[in-house]
Amino acid sequence: MPSASPSRIDTTFARARAENRAVLVTYVMAGDPDPETSLEVLRALPGAGADILEFGMPFTDPMADGPAIQAAGLRALKAGQDVAGTLALVRRFRSEDTTTPIVLMGYYNPVHTYGVDRFLADAVEAGIDGLIVVDCPPEEDAELCLPALERGLAFIRLATPTTDEHRLPAVLANTAGFVYYVSITGITGTATPDFGRVAEAVGRIRRHTELPVVVGFGVKTGAHAAAIAKGADGVVVGSALVDALHRSLDGEGRGGEGTVKAVTALVRELAEGVRSAGRSA
Repeated sequence: MPSASPSRIDTTFARARAENRAVLVTYVMAGDPDPETSLEVLRALPGAGADILEFGMPFTDPMADGPAIQAAGLRALKAGQDVAGTLALVRRFRSEDTTTPIVLMGYYNPVHTYGVDRFLADAVEAGIDGLIVVDCPPEEDAELCLPALERGLAFIRLATPTTDEHRLPAVLANTAGFVYYVSITGITGTATPDFGRVAEAVGRIRRHTELPVVVGFGVKTGAHAAAIAKGADGVVVGSALVDALHRSLDGEGRGGEGTVKAVTALVRELAEGVRSAGRSA
């Protein structure tokens, strides 16, 4: 089972609590628009204010993702990104940054194809802290979740507006690291959440778990981040960052110096919003 010592994820949330603020979790797609540019973006995120990094594993059929992240995945796949390449980028990041938590987010098919045991061993060796695999339900925990926990990797679950009181305990049973609350019904990046309802939902989840609750899907601006941060333990932003990256590409779809600047400018705005909000919870 996981080590009793605090993980990088635990330490990050503890530091944020001491500072009376939520954490900022940022998502970018591995290999978008190419491996080297995506690594430069990843390296720049902590300095811009990101506390936890979600690194997307590109997949051809991302059922939970909206148009922006779907397109990012296709750009990455076209550039040759795969699971092995994603882990290689994390290793290179870890050679320079040993403290920022990294969570891989994606779907089970690429993991299964790579081999579960091999994937978990390589993820631990590369310096991964947690996994979000959105199409692995609690009923299949023996397939990936439990083996991940045994290796010390947090397995992070998603709760949604349709996760009722009956279902929530099953979702939370083997969750570790934090709970990811999906603030809208639907796919990523397509709507703005109702911030009042989000606060109510976070409170409901907290009655069932002591884990931090972070909120994502639909957060696009510093003002959005501040509104969420007042009542949640963390704010996740993905599609807006992927959009910023996409807008920076040239006519051939290539990144440049402006790509990192475009992403980090938005991260700084989001971080300022999170840090200015304080926490009412």
